[in-house]
Amino acid sequence: MSETAGIPPQTPSAVREHARRPRFPDVRPRAVRRAGWIAVLVASAAAVGLAFVPSPYVVEQPGPTWDTLGETDAGPLITIEEAQTYPTEGELRLLTVSLRGNPERPLTWIDVAEAYLDPSDAIIPMEAAFAPTQTVEESNEAGRIEMQNSQAAAIAAALLHEGYEVDSDVRVAGVIPGSPAEGVLQEGDRILSVNGDVAYDVYSIRASIAAQDGDTSFEVERDGERLDVSVTPAVEDGQRLVGIYPANEFSFPFPVQIELPNVGGPSAGMMFALGIVDELTPGALTAGTRWAGTGTISALGDVGGIGGIVQKMHGALDAGATHFLAPAANCGEVVGHVPQGLTVFAVETLDDAIAAVEAVAEGADTSQLPTCG
Repeated sequence: MSETAGIPPQTPSAVREHARRPRFPDVRPRAVRRAGWIAVLVASAAAVGLAFVPSPYVVEQPGPTWDTLGETDAGPLITIEEAQTYPTEGELRLLTVSLRGNPERPLTWIDVAEAYLDPSDAIIPMEAAFAPTQTVEESNEAGRIEMQNSQAAAIAAALLHEGYEVDSDVRVAGVIPGSPAEGVLQEGDRILSVNGDVAYDVYSIRASIAAQDGDTSFEVERDGERLDVSVTPAVEDGQRLVGIYPANEFSFPFPVQIELPNVGGPSAGMMFALGIVDELTPGALTAGTRWAGTGTISALGDVGGIGGIVQKMHGALDAGATHFLAPAANCGEVVGHVPQGLTVFAVETLDDAIAAVEAVAEGADTSQLPTCG
């Protein structure tokens, strides 16, 4: 290497002045370079080692989607028996979020870094997805119960919308060990009321618990006897939790079956209900339009907020949907994150969702429909 290597390309005189400087033996550069390379190697090794250290995060990303008017590997997603049904068109697609990482198999920092670069992924703390005292199996079981409740509530909401009568019961499907409800409520208890409000379904119970400060009173039926009990909820992340898995038990006028294996959670409820309404109603609700959406639903037709709304919008677009139904409660997360090519409408009830789908199908003016803008 020449003595002028690495000198900024200034002027010839500047180079000549440098060349005229006295030259003395210098033993430092080799030692300095050696120390520098050692530092680089140590830092690189530390970075590589850190990259494979388990992180305290999980990643939410778009998951599989299914058309509620279509089929799964198990057969038709919705089956209605002993009632008149009608042909459908288009799509009413439900959406899911896949979760990468769990307490038993945590993600590495490399995994987290990759997710950071993908706008359709969300990085969330491990404890936001898994309760500290909850195993992966317990979390999956809770999701399974939520899905069962969601399907039952969706059937009830759709049938009530169509004018059928639906009788309802809510029972305790399980009590979380160590929770406030342990020793107070029991599996199998029929919940009659919560804080004086009639317990019509799981969602009405949760609303009654959330609205009451202090203790929550339950009227239950156990072994044929009516009991009044009280639970002091725990407060986690602003939510009041008593520690039970409530389950809907409805009496429907005819059989309606929803088949969606290996999917948990309550967020497909609204789309289940829309699919049932479409099959029970003459004419195709969508008129061939490809819709997707998400939201919990109560038996009375109220649509509630869900998690992973951004990932679900990306999943909807990837699946070919052009229109999207979002819970109004999620609008704060929707604004500024809508993928190009997707039109989003905000809904609070099943009636709102049906009105939006029908308006687009009829080519009507949709400018007055609620959006998240």
